[in-house]
Amino acid sequence: MADRNSPIGVFDSGVGGLTVAREIMRQMPDERIVYFGDTARVPYGSKSCSTVIRFTRQIIRFLLTQDVKAIVIACNTATACALEAVEKEVEIPIVGVIHAGARTAVDSTKNGKIGIIGTEGTIRSGVYTRVMKEMREDIDVTGKPCPLLVPLVEEGLLHDSVTDEIASRYLSELKGKYIDTLVLGCTHYPLLRSTVGRLMGPEVTLVNPAYETALELKQILEGKDLLCGQESNDVEKYHFYVSDLAEKFTSFAASILPGQVKETKQINIEEY
Repeated sequence: MADRNSPIGVFDSGVGGLTVAREIMRQMPDERIVYFGDTARVPYGSKSCSTVIRFTRQIIRFLLTQDVKAIVIACNTATACALEAVEKEVEIPIVGVIHAGARTAVDSTKNGKIGIIGTEGTIRSGVYTRVMKEMREDIDVTGKPCPLLVPLVEEGLLHDSVTDEIASRYLSELKGKYIDTLVLGCTHYPLLRSTVGRLMGPEVTLVNPAYETALELKQILEGKDLLCGQESNDVEKYHFYVSDLAEKFTSFAASILPGQVKETKQINIEEY
């Protein structure tokens, strides 16, 4: 039986999952978090599903050594490729970032036309379309892979003319589809929310699955009586690990989570 004062494990291919960690911190401020960013092998979106499943299993094995009580796959590609395969292999709750965002998009659309931007792996999987169609058959879903956005975010080019130009090229196709709702289908993309919002215009509702996933996790922990007690507040609450470039990660993470990232430890994830 998991200990309610154990941490929540959160992982992503790089820095994008910090947007999910940030929402968990906001909505469940008493919770402890162990975060892993697979910075040596980012991005996941251009890799095969079998490779992403292997990476995911390694990371889960590492997180289990940290005695986590639940795991959040804070990566759309890993959720699309690996969630179904790994959720049967662990005894603790494991949550992806797709279902909650899909539900919000379906609830938000007025004209039934929804766009999704994501990595090549996420869009190729068709998982968002499948999940949304199960919720509402008549919706029209258009997916657009945006492979260059993750490297741009990882390089810290959040407000740069190059990012603007590339995002504009990707989004122009969706603007012609008359969508009224757009899912930010990669956890890196909320860091580009202002750019995407400006390019799409105020009539398009942006859905951030990071926020919705944190809500879903909270409901699951409540249902299993695993929400943290106050007694863990005197412990160092947030721990960060990466597979490469710890200093670079710490510097970038500090801009997303000011004051929360004291240090980042590098581990050899291939050992797990």
